Amino acid sequence: MTPSPALPEFVLALGDDSLVLGQRLSEWCGKAPFLEEDIAIANVALDYLGRAEKFYRYVSELEGGRRGVDEIAFLRDSRAYRNLLIFELPVGDFARTMARQLMVDAFHLPYLKRLSRSTDARIGAIAAEAAKESRYHLKRSREWVLRLGGGTGESHGRVQRAFDALWGYGPEMFEINGHEKALLETGVSVDRSAMKAKWQASMTNLLVDAGLKVPKQEWSIAGGRDGVHTEHHGYLLAEMQYMQRAYPGLAW
Repeated sequence: MTPSPALPEFVLALGDDSLVLGQRLSEWCGKAPFLEEDIAIANVALDYLGRAEKFYRYVSELEGGRRGVDEIAFLRDSRAYRNLLIFELPVGDFARTMARQLMVDAFHLPYLKRLSRSTDARIGAIAAEAAKESRYHLKRSREWVLRLGGGTGESHGRVQRAFDALWGYGPEMFEINGHEKALLETGVSVDRSAMKAKWQASMTNLLVDAGLKVPKQEWSIAGGRDGVHTEHHGYLLAEMQYMQRAYPGLAW
């Protein structure tokens, strides 16, 4: 059976989400607050990069091998990436990194659990493995936000400002584009829009537990799934793609 043309686009977007966030988190390697955390955040980054490789390999197969995994990852321009905007934002300070991770992890765990039941066995298998990782990710980011929110005035202020700055990027996680809609009827994709209320309730409880205020939803921004990114995206790609651009076809 010929796969829907929406399928490779859907899988590509999942891979882009993972690659871009993994790249961002890897920026903490050697710079985290202490050694144990340096190792932990590097491992989380590796989880995302490993997930991206699996999705990209599937994309390559769906395309009949027209592009290899490295070409998909490293040889596209910004407009060809489909990652959500929240993943490409600069890491900022540690509080900002953990605030983003909590927002993302609180979304990813239930989403991946649902996606693990996809009628596409390949997607389901990748999601099932990723859900196990995300369970640890959420536990870790929750503990850090509780620690920062209940710590000193400085740490509390930093993490509150981080959530205030990031909150408008949250709604995009629950928007569904045409490719996902086309795959909903066959059970390949998941209706992310139906998950928004539970995510908001979960985040509210987590922030209250940390002594933080839930930011007002005064603005929101989207466009990542359509290839419309922030200015930060280009800088990220320039660093990430350098080696393959400078030495095309380079392999270890």
